[in-house]
Parts: sequence; structure tokens; C-alpha cells
Amino acid sequence: MKLLRPALLCIATLILTAAAHAAGPETFKVSEFTFKRPASWEWVEVASAMRKAQLKVTAKDAKEPGEVVFFFFGPQSGGTKANVDRWLGQFEEGRDKINAKTEEKTVGKVKVTYVSAEGTYKSGMPGAAPTPKPGFALLGAIVEGEEGSVFVRLTGPAALAKGARADFEKMIESGLK
Repeated sequence: MKLLRPALLCIATLILTAAAHAAGPETFKVSEFTFKRPASWEWVEVASAMRKAQLKVTAKDAKEPGEVVFFFFGPQSGGTKANVDRWLGQFEEGRDKINAKTEEKTVGKVKVTYVSAEGTYKSGMPGAAPTPKPGFALLGAIVEGEEGSVFVRLTGPAALAKGARADFEKMIESGLK
């Protein structure tokens, strides 16, 4: 019995630590913007220094989770069009076959360019061989700030991304008011 108590205490500590880690902050700052994370989306520690925030989106019927990543490079970001083209180029199929859409919107005084596409997404780190992900979608937002643009990209199974679209846009626009 004495040996069981420390083991139970250790397990309880791990569970509480994992729960706190998944919960993460309700709001977080990227550049000059403070975004509100959807309650059902999990906070994830960033996987690289290029990423300023990272979230995980899950759905009961999705074969794998979606990933939301925030990037900020300052004023030398390469511009909106170049980044839209780069995102759309991450699909195996041509632009005419991925249902590519862009929409510009102004929220307050901030210009946002929303991007969406679906098809076979080439996942992976820059410079490494990509992993083809058929049936995936991308939702993107480029938020043009005074300090430079913030780039937000959600990738995951198409049904999951479609279901997450309203929360994605609400999260983006929460940081612009």
C-alpha cells in the first residue's frame, strides 16, 4: 500500500500537468495583436522558433487533428501575395483544382486576407521531404499590422477545417478590436 500511494500521486500529478498544458492561455499575443483561443482548441508548445503560437484542433470524426500555427517575421515578411502563393503551392494539385479562394476584409483599421484551399497538402518542415496528405484543407489569415504581418495557418482534414472555419475567423478577428 505504501508503494501504491507515491505511484498514484505521480499519476495524478502527470494528469494535472497534462490538463494544464492542454488548457494553455485563453488569450495570447503575437506582435501587436492579442488573440482569444477557442475554448475547445488545445494550446501546444511551439515546435520551432519560427512559430509564435501553436494550437491543436480535434473533431470526433477526424482521422487526425488539425494544426494552427501563428508566424510573425516583422516588417520583412515577403508580402501578402507571395505568402498566399506559397501556401497554395503547398498542394500537389494545381491552383485550379484545389478550390483556392482569397478574401480581403477590413476589421476596424486592420486588413485581413483570408485564404482557403483543399486537396493533397504537402506537409513537412521547410527543406525536408514533404508528406502528402490527401483530403486536407488549409485555412489561412494574413493580418497586416503596423509592426508587420501575422500569418496564421490551419491545416488538417478537410471536414475538420470546414467545421473549424467559424472559430478560426472569430479567433482572428478577436485580436483586431
